[in-house]
Amino acid sequence: MHQNERWNEILILLKKYGFVTVKYLIDTLHYSNATINRDLNALEGQGLLKRCYGGAEPTNGAKVGIPLPFRYKKMHSEKLKIGELAASLVKDYDFIFIDGSTTSEHMAKFLTEKKNITVVTNNLAAASFLSDFGVKTICLGGEIKEPPSMLSDSMTVENALRFQYDKMFFSTGYFTQDGRIYTDESYYLLFKAVAQNTSETYYLADRSKTESPTSSRKLLFDFRSVSGVISDYTFNLETQKKFQNTKFIELKKD
Repeated sequence: MHQNERWNEILILLKKYGFVTVKYLIDTLHYSNATINRDLNALEGQGLLKRCYGGAEPTNGAKVGIPLPFRYKKMHSEKLKIGELAASLVKDYDFIFIDGSTTSEHMAKFLTEKKNITVVTNNLAAASFLSDFGVKTICLGGEIKEPPSMLSDSMTVENALRFQYDKMFFSTGYFTQDGRIYTDESYYLLFKAVAQNTSETYYLADRSKTESPTSSRKLLFDFRSVSGVISDYTFNLETQKKFQNTKFIELKKD
């Protein structure tokens, strides 16, 4: 495959998935790590893509929903820190909900030392991990909406409505700088159901979530509806004043 053909294949994959990892490109195109990285650097230099943690993404325009396996790689370090900070808000004996997102799933690593908590989730991977550590875990069930582990259908929503929660932790694909939160249609009813039955609601979002939403995303809440926003993004003073009853919990800068 000539260089131009390889570049074209990379751009086609980016258009299809919205984000690709370097490893995925190596395995798919059968070229070395050095070659793929040179290609990505060259394409970035032409303004055709943007390098990001572990891979690349389009420079502009609304993206398709990024497949779950790729989302584990994107902004991994930031998501891990956000998950740790979110978990610090969980107290012993809390009854909490964590959603199926990759950001919220990182919380599970930091919940294993909590005492007598109960975790309700629509994430099969998080449920399995927590139960292995003896954490009381309730998996909501339903159809696997995003393989391999994210569940969401009418059964998921109906089961979610059975409980009262101390805290809800969730993430979505997009938020605006002025405080609107968008989610995929398939999770809209689930988030609404849990939110109406919880005492505190925390939105977890890394700074990449300020990018353009896809047409399938639906307005879920604005920041008035959440107790706190946990992010590595710095919101301007105007937004913080607009939502004075919402805590803006920003990651500490390294």
